[in-house]
Amino acid sequence: MRGMPKSFRALVGMMCLASALVPARSVAVETAGSAFGEEFRLDEAKPGNRVVTCNHLVPHTSTVAANRGELVDLFVRERVRSTVSEERTCAGSRDQQSRPAVLMIHGRSVPVVPGFDLEADDRNRGHYSWALELARAGIDVFMLDFQGSGLSPRPRMENPCNVPKTDQMRALIPYQLSAPCNPEYAFQLVTSQSDWNELDTVVDFIRDLNHVDTVHLVSWSQGSFRIGPYAVQHPEKVASLFLYAPIYNPVFRSGTGPDGFSPPVKLPQPGTPMTLTTKADLLATWNAETRCEGQLEEGTQDLVWNAIMANDPVGRGWGPPPAGTPTDSDSGPEGVMRVRTPFLWGWNANIAARLTVPVLIISGEFDLGDGGIQALPELYQTVQSTKKLRFKVQCAGHRMVWESQRTLLHEMSKAWIKDGEVAGFDRGEFFVDVEGHLFPM
Repeated sequence: MRGMPKSFRALVGMMCLASALVPARSVAVETAGSAFGEEFRLDEAKPGNRVVTCNHLVPHTSTVAANRGELVDLFVRERVRSTVSEERTCAGSRDQQSRPAVLMIHGRSVPVVPGFDLEADDRNRGHYSWALELARAGIDVFMLDFQGSGLSPRPRMENPCNVPKTDQMRALIPYQLSAPCNPEYAFQLVTSQSDWNELDTVVDFIRDLNHVDTVHLVSWSQGSFRIGPYAVQHPEKVASLFLYAPIYNPVFRSGTGPDGFSPPVKLPQPGTPMTLTTKADLLATWNAETRCEGQLEEGTQDLVWNAIMANDPVGRGWGPPPAGTPTDSDSGPEGVMRVRTPFLWGWNANIAARLTVPVLIISGEFDLGDGGIQALPELYQTVQSTKKLRFKVQCAGHRMVWESQRTLLHEMSKAWIKDGEVAGFDRGEFFVDVEGHLFPM
């Protein structure tokens, strides 16, 4: 590191013809007693600065092979500030908007609500909701569950036989299955193209709802495979990218066709529509990245797992009982996370070099990539945007959104979305220490 540190904390206090004919709905979502199902909810933490929570069902004609051509409802949560002088509601038309709109995209496994809108289960612990912090800052925040995740449709994922036999053996037998079974749908579930199509539907929904031309896109982990190529295909719809803990392999599988985005193989590809992640799986990868004092608050991991289970009414009924449960106990299952299987392409050096929208890249110093490659210095050098930033954050891992350094994510993303810069910078690579000081890398 060189130069004097600058204190950040001191400077910042495509295929959907039928869908277009069907209006989106704001609905109550049944999540079996979770706190996530209200149609309209107000955060009263700051009088005069309330935050409205709206759950939308956005119609989309599916291009997922398992339910191709069906009209499905994509779950989209919105959180937006509503003041006395600027009252906001979930339904109805809206006047011309001056506030920025952002769409948050989940990664490989964790749905958007526990990922981006997690709130503590008691008043003594600080909340974890990144979306709430953005909304309080005057940003209209939307969060999308792609098909196969969270509260959006999960085609072919209700059958426990539709997981690899290794997952059946370690998580389902003898609890939900008496013996191994063959999948009744022997293909991977989603593709890059089906996710790009769903993303485009929701981006257009936000643009129409809020009367804005462009939307800021935020992704976590494998979500970079969705928003990076999408921004190349639709730069006129994208205000900026905020790539949090992104997965990036410069030599990853390329697409075909004149634009480089067509499938490189015949689809769907053989496999299973989902895999399973247990609580022990999640904690093993998370604990491997928890390396400094104060990085993780007590009770956070249980809070996170409970929120994930609240968003998976089927998965929470699968798996063995919690570890340490007596054999004669009638305790129910601990639950498993049903993780959709994607066949991906089109996120590599060739595509990254075509990025022209503003790009911010941020990761924790202990981030191991959750099984993926993170060639982030190469990504920074490859993108052609005139505005581009990269940050490595001290004392944080792949799950910084649930750790003590999450406040840096909150503040940096607010500055980036509202001002197009962070601490006065719109270009450069920096290390950020626990005090929020920036050091050029």
